[in-house]
Amino acid sequence: QVAVAESGGGSVQSGGSLRLSCVAGPYYYNKRSMGWFRRVPGKEREGLACVDSAGVTKYRDSVKGRFTVSKEERKNTLYLQMNDLAPEDTAMYYCAAAWYGGVCYKWFEYTDFGQGTQVTVSS
Repeated sequence: QVAVAESGGGSVQSGGSLRLSCVAGPYYYNKRSMGWFRRVPGKEREGLACVDSAGVTKYRDSVKGRFTVSKEERKNTLYLQMNDLAPEDTAMYYCAAAWYGGVCYKWFEYTDFGQGTQVTVSS
């Protein structure tokens, strides 16, 4: 199992920004697709943004243009920069690793999830 650990959540006002971070073990970090998910109570977890082992990124339409996923190789860290946040972005956010390094937007291929970090956006 891949160990991933998120940080960076918090409370912001509508229109604000946050950057989430996720540290993963180096072997898996370099070989696997990595992604960000969120879950709102009462709803299913949804994939938001991801990057495959070749560095190709994909985004869910609802966050495209506002969220940016990136990797910092030397730190084995995955980031999610979130701008122009809205109250509907309030959720628990999770970092995850897929079992492979290919096409990263097959959200059902993600097998290893962190504990999550809460993001709350007030109007």
